[in-house]
Amino acid sequence: MKFNTKVIHGGQHHEKVTGAVMTPVFQTSTYAQSSPGQPVGDYEYSRAANPTRQALEDALASIENGARGLAFSSGLAATDCLLRLFKAGDEIIAMDDLYGGTYRLFTRLYKDSGIKFHFVDMNNMAQFESLINENTKLVWVETPTNPLMKLADIQELAKITKKHNLLFAVDNTFATPYLQKPLDLGADIVMHSATKYLGGHSDVIAGALIIKDKALGDELHFKQFATGATLGPMDSYLVLRGIKTLHLRVQRHCENGMKVAEFLSNHPEVAKVFYPGLPDHPHYAIAKKQMNGFGGMVSFTFTSGKKEDAIAFLEKLKVFTLAESLGGVESLANHPALMTHASIPEDKRWEVGITDDLVRLSTGVEDIDDLLADLEQAFR
Repeated sequence: MKFNTKVIHGGQHHEKVTGAVMTPVFQTSTYAQSSPGQPVGDYEYSRAANPTRQALEDALASIENGARGLAFSSGLAATDCLLRLFKAGDEIIAMDDLYGGTYRLFTRLYKDSGIKFHFVDMNNMAQFESLINENTKLVWVETPTNPLMKLADIQELAKITKKHNLLFAVDNTFATPYLQKPLDLGADIVMHSATKYLGGHSDVIAGALIIKDKALGDELHFKQFATGATLGPMDSYLVLRGIKTLHLRVQRHCENGMKVAEFLSNHPEVAKVFYPGLPDHPHYAIAKKQMNGFGGMVSFTFTSGKKEDAIAFLEKLKVFTLAESLGGVESLANHPALMTHASIPEDKRWEVGITDDLVRLSTGVEDIDDLLADLEQAFR
């Protein structure tokens, strides 16, 4: 199947008993057994497996071309499950620009675990490879990154990780599988905050891992089952429903994102625009190479460089909603330094470029004229 068909039919089947076209919400915690240890079907307890969650996981595997999909209670829960593969003495190399929650998980929750984290510009291949040693086990990349829209060349990184026999994981939240398929480009694992574009309607918190190797997928499923961070059936249903319109929504996100980026690039109060679809973006060539579009996320800074100007702008918005998160049908605006990335120490934020005048926009699917008019009035 091609992608637009996969999001609707990939890995999906009509419900066996009634023939229901849409997967029912199996709102149950347990399942009847005919004899001790002999369940009637394939299900025993919903922490291990649930038919609604299984349908979502099959869809996730289909749209990312993986062997197994796993659905979690959040994106951070998915990331945490992956980290449970490692032990004291292991080392992980991560991209230097990360979602604030991921950075917090790496540097604060795991600070006493004995796992060592390195943060590096993944476009400096020599520096990246110099950090690899016999203790290195995982490479973690966001592309595009949150919130600076940096990109990493997945194919080139995969050549290095394969040479050193390392696991390679890609946070594909911003791009979605509609725009980018990391497993096809050489990655081993894909992570999504399914709260964002996969769900698409700002009504669910969810995460996902999609794994290329079935044996590794089975190992991660055991860790998920043993620790319990599974996604409930109703939330699974909402993400599954969201996936069915992913292609349609992301098309409009991309169209609106490009027009917003172009508008901002020509505005006298804007100093810099971060959007991979602009030819002056430093990683534009990578975006053209590995993405099928440029997405709906746009960040920018002010010519004044003042935090006060960013805050005043955000307070004036009317169509864009000032809120955390992204990827919903509605447009959202965010101040990373005070909101999504506040957990990163100030010196680290400034080191990677998250300044106090940086604004991040998640362009929704509204009429573009209304979005541009809202931005214009907020600058006044």
